[in-house]
Amino acid sequence: MASTEPIADQADSARSASRTASGAPIIFVSEEPPWRRALVADLERRFAGDCRIASASPPARALEELAQLATAGEPIALLIAGQFMAGMPGIEFLVRAHELHPLAKRILLVERNYAPTNPIVRAMALGQIDFHLVKPWLAERRLYPAVGEFLAEWEKSQEPRLTTFTLVGLEEDERAHAVRDLLARMGQPYAFHAADSAAGRQALAAAGATDVRLPVAIGFDGRVLVDPGLPDLMGALGTKTHLDAESCDVAIVGAGPAGLTAAVAAASEGLRTVILEGEMPGGQAGTSSLIRNYPGFTHGIGGDDLAYRACEQAWLFGADQVYAESATGVSVSGEDRLVHAAGGGTVAARAVVLTTGVSWRRLAVPALDALIGAGVFYGAGGSEARAMQDQSVFVVGAGNSAGQAALNLARYAARVTLLVRGDALSRSMSEYLVTAVEHAPNVDVRLRTEVVDAHGDGRLEALSLRADDGVVWQAEASAVFVMIGAEPHTDWLDASILRDEHGFLLTGRDLLDDERPPASWPLRRQPLTLETSVPGIFAAGDVRHRSVKRVASAVGEGAAAIQLVHEFFDA
Repeated sequence: MASTEPIADQADSARSASRTASGAPIIFVSEEPPWRRALVADLERRFAGDCRIASASPPARALEELAQLATAGEPIALLIAGQFMAGMPGIEFLVRAHELHPLAKRILLVERNYAPTNPIVRAMALGQIDFHLVKPWLAERRLYPAVGEFLAEWEKSQEPRLTTFTLVGLEEDERAHAVRDLLARMGQPYAFHAADSAAGRQALAAAGATDVRLPVAIGFDGRVLVDPGLPDLMGALGTKTHLDAESCDVAIVGAGPAGLTAAVAAASEGLRTVILEGEMPGGQAGTSSLIRNYPGFTHGIGGDDLAYRACEQAWLFGADQVYAESATGVSVSGEDRLVHAAGGGTVAARAVVLTTGVSWRRLAVPALDALIGAGVFYGAGGSEARAMQDQSVFVVGAGNSAGQAALNLARYAARVTLLVRGDALSRSMSEYLVTAVEHAPNVDVRLRTEVVDAHGDGRLEALSLRADDGVVWQAEASAVFVMIGAEPHTDWLDASILRDEHGFLLTGRDLLDDERPPASWPLRRQPLTLETSVPGIFAAGDVRHRSVKRVASAVGEGAAAIQLVHEFFDA
């Protein structure tokens, strides 16, 4: 039952509630009695069945009681503090409370004030608060959806109560890590057991899989997948993994933000739409733990959540989505643009939109490749973040994704060091991320520094680093996440589709030389804005030359590409 008694007086009920993740309490702290009573009453009406709602005052006493709960191991889901409290500002209280309960989500209750100098703007950028609520609130329209969102975010930091797969494998095996990473990127809750543990042996025996190659993924329905790849995992979840459509109006190759938006736009406008993706939906953005600069999501959105929503939306409009099957070529046959798939299928489309995105470059350090999955990771490594608890980890890179990864890892690791070859973060990282990285207490930035070697017996133990003055030294490292730039996925295309010197697709005016299209261009008109050197084949998102490399820009290009497809059809 919800209560507004002091926290410490409710320790017994807190222990009972905390036996399930959803039973962790919400703690509200404020010295404005009318607002406190109103908020607690509203929260009780909706959340009392799942959470214990308590209030405590003054802030100093609340911190003492939070310390007692931390000592007792009681989980806290949300901490809600008023912005203005006598003796301690709300931001300061949340910073200090976060030290006691680092997994609790911190919400500041604020007055409406859109001034850019408002302290909450800086607090959000510095990671001192996670969310904010504005007074007065509308319970049904603002408060309840927001608190539900905050609780869902907190749940992500807890062990899953329901798993779709149980994975059994060897602790340091690269294949086991690869499957774990796939499941994490797919947003699928899973349990991992070492093959030589009691739990691992029991799981294999129960599934009748004691004599099979590892790793083994056991589905929630009892299905056993031996050394599964992405098609196996996605197929087990009901995802279509083979191209069988023979014709369509528009074929989209790639399912990052640009491709998914193009699919939503095309299908919603009545075009027969096929989207073909060699991996899983989301692209590079799908690996981002938090996208803060995407319009409409006040406190940001995870890349996997954004991809999931877009997939569902495209499906509801009727788009035919095929995942874990790559395109192997595009050709022209009369009025048709043919997209050929790795599984042997071919779809004839009136137009094609290429949104294949990019992949991370690798460091030229052979010792790192030998330790992939054993402390060396390429990309954001979302599946490994929690395993970095109290460790010293490194992130190599200077872009937005590297900054986001460093901040996400800093939630768990004792120390995160961002290694940057250049002389400034601001050259390639958004200002809000630069601010957040520079003020994160356990994130260090080392400019003009690169990795030259790796050390460890079966697992990464140290890195050799070199500064631009030639000095080399070793640093202890439990893990390194490499995020040093991107290479476009265009090597599967033939020479008729022109690219720049880095492999990015040329479109529109970038195809022109002195206002003239290339000699291979067969039409009297010039190429449309996002049209490649082959009429009717368009490109959007990160794969395109001079693209902005931002999610919102990719989304805009994906939508714009479909409008240009209509223009192409009408020509």
